[in-house]
Amino acid sequence: MTHEEKRAWIMLVVSVLAYAAYVVTVLGRADGGALAGVHYAGPLLWTVGGAIVANIVAEIGLGVVNPRASRARDVRDKEIGRLGDHVGQAFVVIGGVSAMLMALAEWDYFWIANVIYLCFVLSAVLGSITKVLVYRGSLPQW
Repeated sequence: MTHEEKRAWIMLVVSVLAYAAYVVTVLGRADGGALAGVHYAGPLLWTVGGAIVANIVAEIGLGVVNPRASRARDVRDKEIGRLGDHVGQAFVVIGGVSAMLMALAEWDYFWIANVIYLCFVLSAVLGSITKVLVYRGSLPQW
């Protein structure tokens, strides 16, 4: 497994776990009430920050466990990275447009923030899945 594939796995696992922790926290705080009334800002910021820190720590740990592993990126790594990023970027755009439309419709801030967060997570998850699948298979020929 290449270093870049390991990084994609780390991003995938950390993103899923952080978002799951956020959802569990917010649903627990709702306690049967309206979700829009939940204090979500703290958990959102903590899970995003925690995911960033966890990703950095995991990548550092990866380097410590196998310090002699090659970190050189070849043309294939760059193409796979570009493909995964393009797949993921689509969800960032979808989230931005959705949030803009929700703001224009004067939706509650809770829903706007959560659609943006969900789309960021989908971007990371689907971009990482794309990278892992292509590493396991082959690059598509257009």
